[in-house]
Amino acid sequence: MILNVILIVVGVIVLGIVVLLIYAATQPSAFRVQRSASIQAPPEKIFPHINDFHSWSGWSPWEKLDPNLKRTFSGPANGVGSTYEWEGNKKVGKGRMEIMESAPSSKIAIQLDFIKPFEAHNTAEFTLAPNGGSTDINWAMLGHKPFLFKVMSVFMDMDKMIGKDFEKGLANLKAITERPAAAKT
Repeated sequence: MILNVILIVVGVIVLGIVVLLIYAATQPSAFRVQRSASIQAPPEKIFPHINDFHSWSGWSPWEKLDPNLKRTFSGPANGVGSTYEWEGNKKVGKGRMEIMESAPSSKIAIQLDFIKPFEAHNTAEFTLAPNGGSTDINWAMLGHKPFLFKVMSVFMDMDKMIGKDFEKGLANLKAITERPAAAKT
């Protein structure tokens, strides 16, 4: 009697795991997280804050998560070939970014490599489009979703997790670029 109950429980657990793995396998192999904002400033004023990794400390949502964050910059000061490596606490981990494409005042594409707490290789894209007296800015991250991430995404919504950071970063970028020039000093 007890052995039958144990076998039924084990069978249900195994079946649940099999169903979970089959469901995860049917999920898309690529992902895209994207957020947009309208900033009351021309693209020429916003673009330098993204195209120069040294400026990210003023707006990036992750820069303030670790007061002891170690940063290393190499390559050109900005634009294609500019790199930024970081290592910090468990909230920011360890990784590297390199600007792969830089079209003045319209697009920046970044190779984004996470090393810790997990390895991932993604692309971040910023597009800026003038719209009257403002700029429509789009921040996206896209990449491949390995099987383990497909399983994790059954329990965690990456769009919600990363999306709120993108929203915060865009709000920070909006605040610093909409400020009048006199207020910066």
